[in-house]
Amino acid sequence: MIIGIGIDIIEIDRIKESVNKFGDAFLNKIYTQNELDYCLAKFNKYQHLAARFAAKEAIYKALSGTWHKVASWKNIEITNEKNGLPVVNFSGKLKDYLSTDKEIKISISHSDNYVACVALIYLK
Repeated sequence: MIIGIGIDIIEIDRIKESVNKFGDAFLNKIYTQNELDYCLAKFNKYQHLAARFAAKEAIYKALSGTWHKVASWKNIEITNEKNGLPVVNFSGKLKDYLSTDKEIKISISHSDNYVACVALIYLK
């Protein structure tokens, strides 16, 4: 049974502007070290940063009907399987909430200028 769905779209330039304006303060507020290591090593780093930002936003939207506690941006980490599929890892109270009987799937897509993500939370 689906218990939450969220979607987000973001302009890649918006993330680039935030990084240029706020630098490490922005990066360290939003992204885990694993995410930064991955994204900043890429040629198109802003696209990868935007993808993780959109994923976190979509996940928060999917959680909005079922999760009422405060979670930080870093409680959600987006990594990739070897085949490139995105994987969501949680920490803190959010991990406890989602690890019992719920699963989450995300799908990320991008063009030259935009990144979009859909998140689906469902009961196992």
